[in-house]
Amino acid sequence: MRILPLLGLLCVLGLPAASQAQRPASAPTSTEPVTLAVDLAQPIGPMPPVWAYFGYDEPNYSYMPDGQKLLTELAALSPTPVYVRVHNLLTTGNGEAALKWGSTNAYSEDAQGRPLYDWKIVDRIFDAFVSRGMKPIAQLGFMPEALSTRPVPYRHYWKPGDPYESIYTGWAYPPKDYQKWGELVYQWVRHCVARYGEAEVKTWRWELWNEPNIGYWKGTPQEYNQLYDYTEAAVHRALPAALLGGPETTGPGWNKAADYLRGFLQHCVTGDELRDRQDGYSPRFYFLPCQRWPQARGWPCAHEYGYAVWRPGRRL
Repeated sequence: MRILPLLGLLCVLGLPAASQAQRPASAPTSTEPVTLAVDLAQPIGPMPPVWAYFGYDEPNYSYMPDGQKLLTELAALSPTPVYVRVHNLLTTGNGEAALKWGSTNAYSEDAQGRPLYDWKIVDRIFDAFVSRGMKPIAQLGFMPEALSTRPVPYRHYWKPGDPYESIYTGWAYPPKDYQKWGELVYQWVRHCVARYGEAEVKTWRWELWNEPNIGYWKGTPQEYNQLYDYTEAAVHRALPAALLGGPETTGPGWNKAADYLRGFLQHCVTGDELRDRQDGYSPRFYFLPCQRWPQARGWPCAHEYGYAVWRPGRRL
């Protein structure tokens, strides 16, 4: 048996029933030694390589020549499928790539306010992944201009040196119609199943939004929870076996992120106003938040990853 000392182990957030022994909020957590006992002679099951994952803000680079070259190189790094997570898959625009920006124009409305769906750009993005044996972490976001409660200004033109907060524009706001948002999600998932096949899409990960505890979401936590309810219903109406996650907050070592996660989990246990709907789906899942701080060429890089896996008949 080998003993592995670790520093700075992040604790998974729990509801009160999850643990009776909780460290005081003021106690240090980043330097406390933790000892894990590992019996290397005793196999307990497969260990999926959750680290085979890359992400970036600008989805439209994915199908450009240099983007495709990079994706090919990244796919070759792992013996198992590499997951790719990008932002702006539902953002309104002409598909022009720019720093901290991207768009697909997947959703618009006609003069009478009727939805119009256009999957051409988002298909090019996912085709670039799937054709290389990669898997999307399909991020459901951000808010289309026609659905945003505050659409102006919408397109930003951020560049290095500008305040980072300037990127948070009309795409970061809640929908003015949750039913239309839910139908958009349903139509997109159903389209993916028709294009790539149910067996393939069942291996993907779906998640709602990015870091809603900071400026990426200009609504309240309650509004995010409501968005999640509609999203979960739509995803599983289109594909009952889909793996849906979120809310992908910033690292839970920050008390505001921890509070956001805890509130979200509590909502999933007790607060889902759609729980009693007749189609039989409700958000029931396991949640795994974690954070790593690798060093890349001397620069600290923060990476937060958490996903919830929906399982029929299971409760937190």
